[in-house]
Amino acid sequence: MKKYLALLAFSVSLTSVATAQQDPKAGKILDQMSAKYQAMKAFKATFTQTLENDAAKVKENLSGDITVSGQKFRLKISGQEVINNGQTMWTYMKAENEVNISDYEPEDQEISPSQIYTLYKKGYKYAYVQEAKEAGETVDIIDLSPEDRNNPVYKVRLKVGRTDKAVKSWQMFKKNGNRYTYKISKFQPNVPVDATTFNFDKAKYKGVKVIDLR
Repeated sequence: MKKYLALLAFSVSLTSVATAQQDPKAGKILDQMSAKYQAMKAFKATFTQTLENDAAKVKENLSGDITVSGQKFRLKISGQEVINNGQTMWTYMKAENEVNISDYEPEDQEISPSQIYTLYKKGYKYAYVQEAKEAGETVDIIDLSPEDRNNPVYKVRLKVGRTDKAVKSWQMFKKNGNRYTYKISKFQPNVPVDATTFNFDKAKYKGVKVIDLR
């Protein structure tokens, strides 16, 4: 029921403070990338997610989109909607026509879509790997490694456009053998948003079962 966690899990464990020497070339690229996204009032990204586990012979594909504005987001993926207005989070499951309501507590969250483009700033070492081609475009590849050895993720690999400093794709490698690959197929900067974008309107979901977990 919580496949959406996989989408955002690459921003886990942001609690450790970075103390190690960082790669200045990678840091410069990451700073430029981060500034690009943080300057936007809001953005919307359409993506594909691929989960692979070679040992288990698993390969699964999902697609969805996410709209982000500061701490707020609205995610649609695999028959689910996850909506967060900065205080309350709604998780709607279409098949069950059910919505779970919970308080949004960022300090307790394992994931946070609002931190996608600032992940490297806290608790991760980063290093420049190489340049490559992604869909015919030159990208810079950067690896992030968590300083917390208990982190279930051991590496995140980002591919950042050389020209526009946009994230083109990334991979998250987990200790259990799962490998997640995310590719942005469409990106819309500064999309219009308002209060209704990040709130669940029960009237639009006829007969929905509401489970309040607050």
